[in-house]
Amino acid sequence: MSLLTPLTLLPLLGAVVLLFLPAANVAAQRLWTLAVTTVVAGLGVGLWLVFDGGIATAQQVVDAPWFTLPYPGGEAVAVRYKLGADGLSLLMVGLTAILMPLVVLSSYGHIKERTKEFLVWLLVMETGMLGVFLALDLVLFYFFWEVSLVPLYFMVGIWGGTNRLYATVKFFLYTLAGSLVMLVAVIALIARAGTTDVPALVAAHGASEPAWIFLAFALAFAIKVPVVPFHTWLADAHTEAPTSGSVILAGILLKMGTYGLLRFGIQMFPATAIDWAPLFMALGALGIVYGAFLSMAQNDLKRLVACSSVSHLGFVVLGMFALTQAGLRGGVLQMVNHGLSTGLLFLLVGMIYERRHSRMIDHFGGLAATMPIFAFFFTLTVLSSVGLPGLNGFVGEYLILLGSFSASPLWTCVGVTGVVLGAVYLLMATRRVLYGPIIHEENRRMADLGAREVGLMLPLFLFVVWIGVQPDAFLGKADATLEALQERIEDVRGARETSRRAIEEALPAAEVAR
Repeated sequence: MSLLTPLTLLPLLGAVVLLFLPAANVAAQRLWTLAVTTVVAGLGVGLWLVFDGGIATAQQVVDAPWFTLPYPGGEAVAVRYKLGADGLSLLMVGLTAILMPLVVLSSYGHIKERTKEFLVWLLVMETGMLGVFLALDLVLFYFFWEVSLVPLYFMVGIWGGTNRLYATVKFFLYTLAGSLVMLVAVIALIARAGTTDVPALVAAHGASEPAWIFLAFALAFAIKVPVVPFHTWLADAHTEAPTSGSVILAGILLKMGTYGLLRFGIQMFPATAIDWAPLFMALGALGIVYGAFLSMAQNDLKRLVACSSVSHLGFVVLGMFALTQAGLRGGVLQMVNHGLSTGLLFLLVGMIYERRHSRMIDHFGGLAATMPIFAFFFTLTVLSSVGLPGLNGFVGEYLILLGSFSASPLWTCVGVTGVVLGAVYLLMATRRVLYGPIIHEENRRMADLGAREVGLMLPLFLFVVWIGVQPDAFLGKADATLEALQERIEDVRGARETSRRAIEEALPAAEVAR
């Protein structure tokens, strides 16, 4: 029996049950949500254990009829409820399943009003995110994509900060634009291929696909990543979102964009991806540097972490569009790394905000003396984010730079400056927050982290160290899928090279004949 249906739909079922729990019993609501997300995490671990990393294609496939899509001027297209996990989706599903119980635990400290509604949206969002990573039908993928985005509108708009309405409207307009562009691409692709089956679409589109469909998908996913210049919604959404919303947004939702670029960009349209790879590498490298300078300019600690996502995800885009094995491996691993490290940073920022009710870096200083446990975890997370050898960030960045250098030394050299700049703005923030004299008396009375807060961070730190010292334990699950993708890219390149040589050989013969 496949694990994918209970894994995907259990959070939605849990949200339905949660609706009928007494509104006044907040403790029961929290406990139920924690139980549901913990069971889902257990199913995710089970999927990881039974998954065969030596198989490139989807495993645990569920395939059932859903509905028929009438298509004017052609035969009706059968849309199917089809789920499957390959090496690309497995890592994202694992990240989602592990993060969600910790997000529920983190909400205990800052969600005090309308708790039941918040938890319902949290569970609905989990179903949407898991569905995005597991869907093997194009219409089903789009359905889950939209389901995953709706809850965040309410999370920011209801439980956000003082400028939450502005941030919500901005996020809505950007994501709406991306969704509409993607919808056009979905309709055009179905009309062209006559199927919604993702593996069939991948097999059918090799070297002759129309470039505009690739670009439509790429634009939708670039907005979600976000790739510069579509990044301006991110800092506002992160800054105004509650801590739980920021952790989900950084840890999982942004990865939907990079996953989409890989799955519905590079894998489905390899020839067009090869043609447009130089542009995306340039955008990735520029995003690395631009995001770093944006972060340096921030005095709001949460906004600094938000802007750092633009820089870190620029590494992912640079590595993926290098279209080399090392670049692809590094890009996929860095998606996981960013979810862990940046998720931890948002958790830590939220913890001191709950105590100080401020995120301004100038309002802190000297916290290492009064909050030594917090200082330890904050420093370790920063070192993870800047790529200290032995921690997770180093492996991903190294593979990306190694893989991208053979494709473009120029953009790799631009991107590598982001490693230095990242260390500059994060270590400067660490010094200003943790060290120096205590100037503000409020900081002397701040309580250190409690058992709940330490407990919800320890699992993430386990993965930070584990990936740093044994990355193949994770990459080994994705290698077969990535190798198949690399072979697909090389087949396109080989076919083009053969065609070019045939033309060059034919030209002298034609000249002799004349």
